[in-house]
Amino acid sequence: MLIIGIAGGTGSGKTTVVHQIMNQLPLTEVGVLSQDHYYRETHHLSYEERAKINFDHPRAIDFELLTEHLKELKAGNAIEQPVYSFVTHNRTEDTIHTHPRKVMIVEGILILADPKIRELFDIKIFVHADPDERLIRRLKRDIAERGRDMEEVLSRYQSTLKPMHEQFIEPTKAYADIIIPNDKYNTVAIDVVRAVINQRIL
Repeated sequence: MLIIGIAGGTGSGKTTVVHQIMNQLPLTEVGVLSQDHYYRETHHLSYEERAKINFDHPRAIDFELLTEHLKELKAGNAIEQPVYSFVTHNRTEDTIHTHPRKVMIVEGILILADPKIRELFDIKIFVHADPDERLIRRLKRDIAERGRDMEEVLSRYQSTLKPMHEQFIEPTKAYADIIIPNDKYNTVAIDVVRAVINQRIL
């Protein structure tokens, strides 16, 4: 199994890069795990307490479960991937039954921040985007998909997202094998990654 880690700041375009890599590859051979589903369980907290959690700090992520799940997949076993709700700031009762694939892509802002997870990646990718672009994308997404208002998003960006990005996310670029600029000129990097994958799954 080939495991690829794709990191980058919020709104950097990680999902777009995932889709570009998966494009033209057999869907039956590629699976995706999202860090967003691995936020820690917080049923013991009230909604107000959950809303105050710093979701951009590494301690908000259940890296232990994510590591365990990757090892299970690598061993050829299916897993029950948790499902996280950004509306309630908590895991739901649902899970996603996920089978091992020849290629597993793990994407998320902090996935290169944890040494144990990093060790499991065969290819480490960092998606780089201009901070203004990332803020605009984050605004659009959180308002449209997560029921937030503009003031809330901007406040969180200034108080949490920006400092956390500078402290925990940007430094992980140093661990990347490939840095992809998220613009229309990134096709060469995508082709290189796709070529490596094709070599491994053929």
